Amino acid sequence: MQLPDDAEVSDEIWDEVIEGMKVRVQDKIHAIRVFAVRAVSRFAIDEDDGGIIDIFLEALEKEQNAEVRKMIILSLPASNATLEAIIESTMDVNESVRRAAYSVLSTKFPLQSLSIKQRTTLLHRGLSDRSVPVNDECLKMLKDEWLVKHCAGDVIALLRLLDVETYESVGESVMGVLLKDGAVRVQDGHTIRHYFTTNPEADEQVSSIKLMDAEVALYWKVMCRHLQAEAQVKGSEAATTTGTEAAVYASEASDTNDLLEGVLPSTVAEYVDLVKAHLSAGPNYHFASRQLLLLGGMLDFSDSMNRKVAGSFLYELLIRPLEHEVDEDGNQIAIGDGVSLGGDREWAKAVSELAKKVHASVGEFEMVTAIVVEELARPCRERTADFMQWMHCLAVTGLLLENTSTLRSLEGKAIEPPELLQSLLLPAAKQNHVDVQRAALRCLCLFGLLQNKPGTELVKQLRLSFINGPDLVSAMASKALIDLLTWHGPQVLDQAIGIEQDANDGKTQFAPVDISDLNDDDLNVGVLSILFSGFHKDDWEFSLEGDNHDNVPTILGEGFAKVLLLSENYASISSDLHPVILAQLVRLYFLEGTKELGRLKQCLSVFFLHYPSLSEKHKRCVSSAFVPLMRAMWPGIYGNAGGSGPVVSKRRKYAGQAARFMVQMVQTPLFSMESTDQATMSPESLPSSPSPSVDFDISEEGLAIRIAVEVANCQEKKSAPGKAYAVALCKVAVLLRFRQSEQKAIKCMRGLVSTLAASTSSDKELVKELAQMASRLKSLDECPEEELPQDQADAIFEKLGLDGGIKLDANRVVPPTPAPRSVRAAPTRRRARRAPSSSDDSEAEAEAEAESLNITSVSRVPATPSMTAARAQRASKTAALSKFTAAAPSDSEQDEQSDVTTDEDPSDEDSS
Repeated sequence: MQLPDDAEVSDEIWDEVIEGMKVRVQDKIHAIRVFAVRAVSRFAIDEDDGGIIDIFLEALEKEQNAEVRKMIILSLPASNATLEAIIESTMDVNESVRRAAYSVLSTKFPLQSLSIKQRTTLLHRGLSDRSVPVNDECLKMLKDEWLVKHCAGDVIALLRLLDVETYESVGESVMGVLLKDGAVRVQDGHTIRHYFTTNPEADEQVSSIKLMDAEVALYWKVMCRHLQAEAQVKGSEAATTTGTEAAVYASEASDTNDLLEGVLPSTVAEYVDLVKAHLSAGPNYHFASRQLLLLGGMLDFSDSMNRKVAGSFLYELLIRPLEHEVDEDGNQIAIGDGVSLGGDREWAKAVSELAKKVHASVGEFEMVTAIVVEELARPCRERTADFMQWMHCLAVTGLLLENTSTLRSLEGKAIEPPELLQSLLLPAAKQNHVDVQRAALRCLCLFGLLQNKPGTELVKQLRLSFINGPDLVSAMASKALIDLLTWHGPQVLDQAIGIEQDANDGKTQFAPVDISDLNDDDLNVGVLSILFSGFHKDDWEFSLEGDNHDNVPTILGEGFAKVLLLSENYASISSDLHPVILAQLVRLYFLEGTKELGRLKQCLSVFFLHYPSLSEKHKRCVSSAFVPLMRAMWPGIYGNAGGSGPVVSKRRKYAGQAARFMVQMVQTPLFSMESTDQATMSPESLPSSPSPSVDFDISEEGLAIRIAVEVANCQEKKSAPGKAYAVALCKVAVLLRFRQSEQKAIKCMRGLVSTLAASTSSDKELVKELAQMASRLKSLDECPEEELPQDQADAIFEKLGLDGGIKLDANRVVPPTPAPRSVRAAPTRRRARRAPSSSDDSEAEAEAEAESLNITSVSRVPATPSMTAARAQRASKTAALSKFTAAAPSDSEQDEQSDVTTDEDPSDEDSS
């Protein structure tokens, strides 16, 4: 590394050194890997680098040590081949690697070499990173390199390189951090008023308006909000302090307010003219119009003339027809999401904010908006409106309902709630046009949320639209039903259609429903069962059209996750259904590979992280959901489609991933658990006489017993899929650990291990692991000679919700016998005597325990006479040591032994 470039070294030696360093990049010691990467990186600059970059990229993908990953990132040269790998490293689990990635991107890759998507992705990740050093490194790249070096300090030019119309949130974040850092300030004389120009040669002073680009409009929106917030903070500080300090704060607040007033249009009339000019300019200035519309909340509407001018402008905004296009056949196509005013949720939000600021008196907003709704609803009620008029009317209706706190505020207005429901919303839901149905269902949902109890016709229509509607309509109906269900509860929705007693009360499974054959007459099926049946429909279409690109599986997944989190609020939902819901969510998370479910998987990843730690009830649900999940995911079991070849392998892979994931969830500590520290201690460090515990059913002990009973009761375990299923479950069971305080659970599991071993006797390695598990359980048993009575075992099974359970093996402990003497002649060469070791003892214990489990089908190589005697001696030693359980090797000791003998570097535990 320190040898100068002009050193006189032959090419042969250089090549030899490079080849040696390539080998050392794969060394088992991470410090050597670090130095090898540093050494060989000086040869990765040339185009013909001998594959060094490929070696780096391959090593980066597999490397588990953070220091090595960091060094590889710092050593990669700037090229198209390395750019994507460095960008991916901005999501590394280690913050030092993420920071190194931003440092390399800042110094080695010019701004113009990155695409707009890459620029915005990097800024979104870096500015929202939880690590302060990573935030600082990203800000340094943004400010010092991108803004100062590449844009000459012009923030507008920087925003143009980020496409703020597409990535508005990134543009706002960039402006926010630069304003907070002080890198961007209002320049002297720079104001919105400069966009008003007058012609001095004209007879009358007629002003013309210069249109703003999208970046300029965003700049002024964020800048004005920043000035307003800064003035409010200074004013609050002045109000909470006294003396000179208060005077300083008051002066600063006054200066900031003066600066804000100097930036904004001088009058409300000028502001209205500015927005109208951009609206008249066409769709290309829609983004700028919305940014300017949000500035209205900072103006003063205390004067009656200002309110009159603004009110007239708002009326024009509300009655402004929706923008549309005409296709080749002359059909009109609405632009936007089809449900919001202006076709844009953000535009509708901007209009509502301005309207509530202008019409701030109590009931004034509802009165003005209801007048517009009544006017737009006339052709709809007269059945003369086309679908564009229907959508426009429903968009304004949705704006009204979304910003109204109660239906009582609409009583006595131009259109009252009953008339609104019967003459507009329900007829609109029966229209033929898909977008009209979607808009109507959204309004029905908002209407139902404002009711004390949803009406019968409203609930019936939502159910019918979910069952029979097209996929986009079903998606909106499912969203409406989920919202009403979480707000009112499923029992209230069922009672609205005549189901007095909840159909899910006390149930362990949802009612089987085929929504393709369901009709409006099947009113005895609860709404929860209907929604859950949506998971089992395989022909949902994934379309990028519609509200927020939502689809039915995503909506249902997020909705049922919310039901589980808020389960305390829904007493009518049987707790036995919670594991069924959780198992379905895990299955959806692992099995579905459709890219359109990306948002759902992000939502569920956060949900799974927090759900098991909330309470004992939630953790018990996780343990209870394991068996239903495996039954649903494993191919060829309990009627599941088995498939063949790669399909089976892929499904089994997903099932294995889900099983390990569920084990992690069970191992998650409870936030409210008083014995958290005790639960994480090793069995040997626990008190010798622990107090009785009752939480085994929510921990690893309960999951292990559930797995054992599932293996024992599996009716298909003689078939090939059944054998593979039993082996997979047993491989999970041996990973679970028992606490010494759970003596009954330990004894119960000891009586079940023999059943597990008998079901997986063809797998030699697994039989050894089960024997080691039995040995561990025996060492934890305070009275290993005493058996658990069957009635107590049945009580454990009942607590775990296992119907029938299983009879424990009373003959599980059989005194080990020496292996049969081989009939083969002894070898002429005598074997060297080997000193006994602890590993021999543990292996002998495992073999003896395997023999005690009556496993006779495992083929063994006959031992030689001399080795048979040694084995018998170790077996006798094991039998003697079993009487002294305190001397048995503990789990922690075994772990220490494995750490000593492993070839892996202990510091390589960090995983990317």
